[in-house]
Amino acid sequence: MTSDNIPCDGGQMSETAVERSAGWGELLQPRHLVSTITLCLGVALFAFNEFFISTALPSAVVDLGGAELLSWAFTLYLVFAIMGGLLAANLKQRFGARNTLLAAAAVFIAGTVLATFAGGMSEVLAGRLLQGAGEGIVAALCYALIPELFPSRLVPKVFGAEAIVWALAAFSGPLVAGSLTEQFSWRAAFFVSLPAAIVFIVLVLFIVPRGVTGAGPAPAIPFARLAAAGAGILMISLSGVASGAALMALLLAAAAIVLVTVVLLDRRSENPVLPRAAFTLRKALGTGLWVILLMPFAQAAGSVFLVYGLQHLWSLGPTAAGALSAVMAISWSLTAIGVASIGSMALRNRIMLVGPVLLLAGLAAIVAAIGSGALWLVLPGQAMIGAGFGVSWGTLSQLMMDVSSDAERDRTSAMLPTLQSAGYAIGAAVFGLVANVMGFGEHASTDILRQAMLLVFGTGCAIAAVSVLFGTRTARLARIEGKF
Repeated sequence: MTSDNIPCDGGQMSETAVERSAGWGELLQPRHLVSTITLCLGVALFAFNEFFISTALPSAVVDLGGAELLSWAFTLYLVFAIMGGLLAANLKQRFGARNTLLAAAAVFIAGTVLATFAGGMSEVLAGRLLQGAGEGIVAALCYALIPELFPSRLVPKVFGAEAIVWALAAFSGPLVAGSLTEQFSWRAAFFVSLPAAIVFIVLVLFIVPRGVTGAGPAPAIPFARLAAAGAGILMISLSGVASGAALMALLLAAAAIVLVTVVLLDRRSENPVLPRAAFTLRKALGTGLWVILLMPFAQAAGSVFLVYGLQHLWSLGPTAAGALSAVMAISWSLTAIGVASIGSMALRNRIMLVGPVLLLAGLAAIVAAIGSGALWLVLPGQAMIGAGFGVSWGTLSQLMMDVSSDAERDRTSAMLPTLQSAGYAIGAAVFGLVANVMGFGEHASTDILRQAMLLVFGTGCAIAAVSVLFGTRTARLARIEGKF
């Protein structure tokens, strides 16, 4: 990890003094500005593209036909994004970050062009597959490059800047895509990511050194384990659209067996994809990665069902329901900026422990709102959920990098966005199963819908409670390892 040497009294300033001297303005100084823009743009490609496509895709289906393939456009993107994220560290070591980012961005552009000018849904699906593979690698490497391009005291600010990008995408992405679709065509909403990807390639050429690879020869790419992981994620995604609770449960159980087997085989391999301590309970890295997975898992209850519930339980219109949903992203962004502005790493670490607790409290508030009919509880609930991510996500991500060995830091960094995507995918499938078991459906009565939503968000509370336990254990283990 890079660091700045700032002399004081003939020596180097203490870590605390250096840390407190870091300000937001440093990200905008010439030394760091281009790096900041590049990494934020890499995250923006992932974030905005997700909202652009989800908004415009229904119009593409009307134009091209193939409504039965609609879910596959999201499934293929997600599966290949996760596989790309798992592969990113190996590719970085093999070809260098610069070449890997350029190739991944080129793959993303190829997918964007193919989907934009598609003559049928088959081309859209192929384009989405390429977009997912490219963006999965780009997002993972943008995380991996943070400790290489910035001194440690600026890392919280970078995570804060990336949180702003996600909030902007969540708030403005659907509006921009909807406007482009209505004023021009769904193809315009697809195409808009292309100029940003080209700018990203130009910036990578400027800031990422040529030919930087890992120490020693790169290990062989473990295609079998990657394919198995992809198959497991695919089964999770397919369970969300399966007909009948029994088939959904079968697909989820099969996916769990496959993914657990992959993790166990990877841990014994001489050529691992995951960090050695991933998901163990004896290391801060292992328990911390559980938090990274479980928090999005729990929050997926709101991502999938909140807007639907607001429209059908309280008869809100799409705009009002969407605005309440966006409170989470706005709260996440504002809280992340505030936490990143705190100079003391020790204080940020203590605040981090509140994140899963706030997530649990926010989900509990939504359970109370559904049970009592008190709509006003949704607003503070969403604000607490966003704040939970805002106070913990950047600090926890930095802690995961710090507790990793130098040899495994790339694999750990690349795991962060990959696990986040996996958490949302698993959560969407599990909560879909829970809702279906309760009789959720288009023609369900209000009472059945209310009971289904109560169980969905109640299950989210249970998952959030587990993340609280893992967060507490992560802090305890990190103290033992001298990193907290």
